[in-house]
Amino acid sequence: MHRPISILVVEDDSNVSTVLTARLESLDYQVCGTAETGLEAISGVYRHLPDLVIMDILLKGDMNGIEAAAKIAEGSDVPVIYMTCLSDRQIFERAIGTHPYGYIIKPYDINELRSAIEIAVVKHEAAKARETLIAQLQKALREVKTLTGLLPICASCKKIRKDDSTWQQIEEYISSHSDADFTHGICPECAHRLYPELYQNKG
Repeated sequence: MHRPISILVVEDDSNVSTVLTARLESLDYQVCGTAETGLEAISGVYRHLPDLVIMDILLKGDMNGIEAAAKIAEGSDVPVIYMTCLSDRQIFERAIGTHPYGYIIKPYDINELRSAIEIAVVKHEAAKARETLIAQLQKALREVKTLTGLLPICASCKKIRKDDSTWQQIEEYISSHSDADFTHGICPECAHRLYPELYQNKG
């Protein structure tokens, strides 16, 4: 059984915070903490390590919710959903600039609240999976060995001269500098030259 999603509630109105907490718990979410200021929100993220933050934009103190979310994003990838009674376009654009995972206008419907949380969680999981995949691809690219440039090779024995001026069999050199490997056989021309007795009666 999966543990409930933990949510940090950042709201400067204690009555609104209490109602929101009750609604979240009725939806089987876990409210791990509450905060009334931007500084409390930032410290709450590091203290409680929530899965999600519901952030009011207007907060007590000198730091609003948008500024608090930006500070949180500097050291954590926890998703943030804004909840506000403001519908001002400039404030909305500032909020969008912090790349939130949702934006809810008060008053809100409880189903709207649940949908916003579920969408935010899915988007965050997808973002983490994408980052993991990108890291794996970058690691794979770093590990890929390629041969480029001119290779000094003996015209007779076909050995390769390495950077330290020693010589190495071409098969060993290519294997150590790429993902290629070798399987050996004999071409028809060499077979006739090396084993003429096998071919002298064939015409």
